[in-house]
Amino acid sequence: MALAPTLKTWLLVLPAVAVLGVAGYRASGHVGSVSSPVAASGLPTAQVAGNEDGTTVPVMPEALARRLAAFERGGALPSGLPLDIRADIEGATDLFAYAQRLRAQADGGNHEARWMLSRVYDYCAQYAVDPGGYRLDNNVLAGLGLSAAPAMVDARERVAQRCGGFVPGDKLGAALVLAERRKAAAQGNLAAEAALFAEGEPLHDSADYRRGLVERVRLSRDPEAFMALAPGMGVRAAGDSALDGLVAGEQLSEMAWRLAACELGLPCGADSVLVNSFCANGGICSQDETQDFRDFVYDAAVSRQGAGKMNEWIKRLIGRGSRP
Repeated sequence: MALAPTLKTWLLVLPAVAVLGVAGYRASGHVGSVSSPVAASGLPTAQVAGNEDGTTVPVMPEALARRLAAFERGGALPSGLPLDIRADIEGATDLFAYAQRLRAQADGGNHEARWMLSRVYDYCAQYAVDPGGYRLDNNVLAGLGLSAAPAMVDARERVAQRCGGFVPGDKLGAALVLAERRKAAAQGNLAAEAALFAEGEPLHDSADYRRGLVERVRLSRDPEAFMALAPGMGVRAAGDSALDGLVAGEQLSEMAWRLAACELGLPCGADSVLVNSFCANGGICSQDETQDFRDFVYDAAVSRQGAGKMNEWIKRLIGRGSRP
């Protein structure tokens, strides 16, 4: 991908990602999930705890405990979401509960909630398909002795902590994410429509549609739509005459769209979902835990000669200058 060249403060953890190939093998269904011990009660347990009277009780896995807690709260769960329903994907510690609230809004016809639901599913999918295997892979990574591995383990642990309420039965994965985005796009959500284009599944496949979509995203100044479109504007767009004259078709044009999204207000800090996902899911992790996404791009992926071109691209996309 476009982030690999001239990495300096960021490290591409290729050996670690290679080890994690086993996770993808498990996820494809070739290997069963790690089984949990079963107590006499029949409940899966992480350990057995003792009561004061000497009896033992099973300690329920986190996902089951959260589901039961949500059930007991019943109507106490918030019926709505903040005015900015995008915010909690960055700050919420329990993305399963957030997804429940989004689902209620989405089922009521809120296409913005459905788009954000697809983002939660996308973020949590690698963990949810096999939580036990995900944690085992973290243990393997931690034991590799690679200098970059701790950062990736920390990023993956954050995913596990935030996505702990999901289980394999939720069937998170590419098919579900795509289905939710198709529904949101059909209802008029521009970010979902842009994501479908970037994933090679556009609502329409004509040249006029492709160019028109890119222009609609640019004019919208919607950071979610900019970021969603970005993967489709890099080398994948090379040779597409419909995108001639736009910021498209070059290795770093994807980064220009991503940086424009940051300039327009998408959270891109060191603790953002964007940075966390690059590290946890892609193995691209910073040695400097305080480095945000914009600093990373200029430091690790843009040459000195290319910085001026990148600034010009961003200026074209959002209509003003950007920092060097």
